[in-house]
Amino acid sequence: MRTELVTTLKRRASELLAELKRDREPILITNHGQPGAYLVDVETYETLQRRMGLLEGIARGEMAIEEGRTVIHAQAKKRTARRLE
Repeated sequence: MRTELVTTLKRRASELLAELKRDREPILITNHGQPGAYLVDVETYETLQRRMGLLEGIARGEMAIEEGRTVIHAQAKKRTARRLE
């Protein structure tokens, strides 16, 4: 992964954005030698957001199972049908 200074981002923002779009490689932006932010292209960001949503849903489902908050298939089917009416 590439690292750039925040001053480089300020001076060459348009160039960095073009490179991000082309290469789709995240850039770590540092400020005073410390990591400050990651710069990623839009497509990568949106993909990561979708994946995070899916993983959060799976985690909620696993927690529901552990807590015993489950229903049998017939009950789930009834609930779904009611919501669709």
